[in-house]
Amino acid sequence: MPEERAPQDRVQDELGQIGPRLRTARRARGLTLDELASSAGMSASTLSRLESGKRQASLELLLPLTRRLGIRLDDLLPPAPEDPRVRRPVIRREGMVIAPLAPEGSPVETYKITYLPMADPPAPRVHDGYEWLYVLAGRLRLRLGEQDLVLTRGEAAEFDTRTPHAMSAAGGRPAQVLSIFNGSGARMHTHTG
Repeated sequence: MPEERAPQDRVQDELGQIGPRLRTARRARGLTLDELASSAGMSASTLSRLESGKRQASLELLLPLTRRLGIRLDDLLPPAPEDPRVRRPVIRREGMVIAPLAPEGSPVETYKITYLPMADPPAPRVHDGYEWLYVLAGRLRLRLGEQDLVLTRGEAAEFDTRTPHAMSAAGGRPAQVLSIFNGSGARMHTHTG
């Protein structure tokens, strides 16, 4: 496991990126050291030392430079790392427990779905989209068009959801499935209506 770095070390790393990012922004705009330095009211030597990290950045130096470059001070710092965890509520409906595994608005929606045993299987549905699924545990009954299939742990299926289909646990135990939908398929399976 990587060693945790002290906050002051992380700050120094971020400050160390200001110069190279400033140089990148200057070059992207086709400006020479002399041109940018002159328009920002400083010497080319000062700007060169700032870009190379040999001079400490200050607001007094950075503000005229960022204004001339048309960027924000924040653009000179690395973006804050985003929290990769997905924190969405579990959905319970029609004999299913649906745990979202992708952030809201993802182009492809991923869910862990637990199909609970039911006395009567659900009616087949038809909607736009595609679905890919993988059985994690239990036995899944997949009615797809004229086919009536039972998938077991480790089996996968992929189908066009415009074909009438219904899924339920096979037998008296729950079936756990990893399901991947495009946007249309996800809306149909996770929203009541």
